[in-house]
Amino acid sequence: MRSRDGNNDFSLRLCSIIIFSSLALHASEYLISYKYIIEDITLYNETLLISEAMTKCHGKPREELIFSNSDSKDLKKIISENSEEFIDYIHKIWLHIEHKETTTNLQNSSTTTLVLKTTCFKVDFNDNIVRIAPLK
Repeated sequence: MRSRDGNNDFSLRLCSIIIFSSLALHASEYLISYKYIIEDITLYNETLLISEAMTKCHGKPREELIFSNSDSKDLKKIISENSEEFIDYIHKIWLHIEHKETTTNLQNSSTTTLVLKTTCFKVDFNDNIVRIAPLK
């Protein structure tokens, strides 16, 4: 059926193609936070929280990290398999370190906390690789 502008079907098809192609090519965005606590030279707690962003994150992607992938879409599993590389990577970008040391009755006690505050990452799953880039 033609409308007054003469080509309603064509404009509707064009809009749907643009929307669906942008959704298919768009990388997912995840919120990632990490906390690692060491007390008296012993690992006390390690927490990695990952959730898919509910709203669009704004910012420009920074230097990306690339992991090999075996067709998995589970980001937590991929990061856990490559935890040392991921920790080194976040240490370079935004890892906050807190250190407290106390001495009571000649007993020394120390606590070191490494924290990555909740940060939005753009994640692109391809066939053989996963690209992770924080947005700043």
